[in-house]
Amino acid sequence: MEIRRKPDWLKIKLGGGENYPQTKKIVEQHHLHTICSSGKCPNIGECWSKGTATFMILGEICTRSCKFCATMTGKPLPADPNEPKRVAESVHLMKLKHCVITSVDRDDMPDKGAKHWADTITEIRNQNPNTIIEILVPDFDANKEWIDIVLESQPDVYGHNMETVERLSNQVRSRAKYAVSLDALKYAADKGFITKSGIMVGLGETKDEVIQVMKDLRAAGCRLFTIGQYLQPTPQNLDIVEYVTPEQFAEYKQIGMELGFDNVEAGPLVRSSYMAEKTFLESHINRK
Repeated sequence: MEIRRKPDWLKIKLGGGENYPQTKKIVEQHHLHTICSSGKCPNIGECWSKGTATFMILGEICTRSCKFCATMTGKPLPADPNEPKRVAESVHLMKLKHCVITSVDRDDMPDKGAKHWADTITEIRNQNPNTIIEILVPDFDANKEWIDIVLESQPDVYGHNMETVERLSNQVRSRAKYAVSLDALKYAADKGFITKSGIMVGLGETKDEVIQVMKDLRAAGCRLFTIGQYLQPTPQNLDIVEYVTPEQFAEYKQIGMELGFDNVEAGPLVRSSYMAEKTFLESHINRK
């Protein structure tokens, strides 16, 4: 599909400053994976320059093959039992007040990786008792037993992305289902956890469909929401249908706040973990 030139508002700043090489060094020395690199995130320069990164656990090979994602698909290696400790040590070295952890899907594991998730959260908490722990997890097939394993480790924010509107969900995501994702988020919210979700736009969705996702998430008790521009990571991924304007993102943010989210991050380069600490802190101010 032919697409016009990338607009000026999507120009990406290159990384710089002393924190960028330091963050890169910590990630490499601890043999960690980050969604910043694996997902070809456009904000890697800005975030690493600020000394923060989104850690990706359970390897870098996903069992699913979502059409928007640049992460490798195939047969993953066994989970590394030492990974939780290495991640926790890295959080300590980076002096993170707010850390974000995500993972590939591990449909090959009996519990989808839930126990490894819990071990990672627990280890981070043990080594960094004052750090806010935000997680961005798979759907776990909305299995309550597996979700409970993760929730028992007491993350501060339980995130799971819807990724797109309901009509496009089957086209964009390889196995995850719209209703299943909502059920997983609702279960965590009903247990009293702060839940967070996000979508990409520019895939052919309509404004009304975006608003409906926000309404569905609010009905499921979701309190934090992110919305950003889909950017094709490789030629093998889905084509971009349109570049959504900053003005439209501003309108989505306003609508989301009016629907009752504690906070909404909306903008062309916004990703689920982008400015996560700011999103979390501002949500508490907005609730007052």
